[in-house]
Amino acid sequence: MNKSTNKPECKLIGEDSNIFNLLSKASRTLKDNGMKDEADEMWKRVTSSGSFDEALCIIGEYVTIV
Repeated sequence: MNKSTNKPECKLIGEDSNIFNLLSKASRTLKDNGMKDEADEMWKRVTSSGSFDEALCIIGEYVTIV
């Protein structure tokens, strides 16, 4: 967990850049850190976003991308 932001760290850099792969990894990270509600909210926001860049920014609101 990143202490400065209270967002868990999630290794996404260098991973398969398919947005659903990244979303799944971020969602699992949140759930593993007891943040199921945030994972559900993030999933809804990302799947209704309009672009890859927008989706990635939303993921970054919930996890610290490393």
